[in-house]
Amino acid sequence: MEKKVKALLDTITFLVFLFFDFVDVVLCVAYELLDELFEAKPFPCYCGKKLETKELSETLFWRKNVFREMGFLSFGRKASEAVKKRDDGTRGEVVNRWSDCGCDSCVSWMKKSNQKLHVVVKEFPQVNSEDGPREEATTENVIFLHGFLSSSSYWTRSVFKYLSEPLNHQIYRYFAVDLLGFGKSPKPNDCLYTLNDHVEMIHRSVISAYELSSFHLVAHSMGCNIALALAAKYPKFVKSVTLVAPPYFSDSNDETSSSMALNTVARKTLWPPLAFGKSVMTWYEHLGRFFCFLICKNHTTWERIFKLFTQTRELNFMVVDLTRHTPSIQHGIACTM
Repeated sequence: MEKKVKALLDTITFLVFLFFDFVDVVLCVAYELLDELFEAKPFPCYCGKKLETKELSETLFWRKNVFREMGFLSFGRKASEAVKKRDDGTRGEVVNRWSDCGCDSCVSWMKKSNQKLHVVVKEFPQVNSEDGPREEATTENVIFLHGFLSSSSYWTRSVFKYLSEPLNHQIYRYFAVDLLGFGKSPKPNDCLYTLNDHVEMIHRSVISAYELSSFHLVAHSMGCNIALALAAKYPKFVKSVTLVAPPYFSDSNDETSSSMALNTVARKTLWPPLAFGKSVMTWYEHLGRFFCFLICKNHTTWERIFKLFTQTRELNFMVVDLTRHTPSIQHGIACTM
């Protein structure tokens, strides 16, 4: 009986994800046409030829789709070429992707010529003991990196408010960063969001901007991978690394490390609901963009709805963070695997 039930569930799961394969191919064609119409320089999806760069994880191109392998995308490619031929060069440059949110909060970074990450800084001044002699203060810098679908609020709301004044002769500076593509940080649509992209932006926005010669790293989830990349690039600067819930994958002789990570993190399953949502958003680039289009582009509307139903003036930061990221990061995060 158990074998029959399992076989039935496996069949239903196969059919559901087969349908998603078809929908994702249809959306690929639709988005390619719309991107050509509305964007001066549309960024290619990962359904085509693998880009020649070692920074991209093979998981972005390894995700198989039955209908794509059958050549269903050929029509979309031809239609896209037709749109390019009709383009007379009068199409203006767009400052924001047509499927991304255009509210002041989401596009504020575009007004700055020197784009940097949004950083929240909290500093504790030197505290002198009344009884002891005054000593020269030393500065300890700590950089906090959040995880996926989060922002600097993860640290400022849950950690910073509980920090107390130091009792020794030291100055503590805490930096909570909105990673590239999240929160109030830049969300460029021509960025691959690789580990190197994240590391370079942190260097420009924190390490170089505040002239840090040494610092500690505290990271959560996806941020742990970025923290390790920072530690590898700046071994003389990093004094310690603290990882909270880092991604961990056991070794496998049958799969490549990237494909094993993809199957471990987002195995195709219908239950539980959270795992189902994770698998859809990970395996299907265009379905993920569609849901981001519905939620992230219209996050201000959803926030008003939540406030109306919960009768609160301020939503929980986790609800807000869930909708304030660029759809590009949804799949660019695979680059950190």
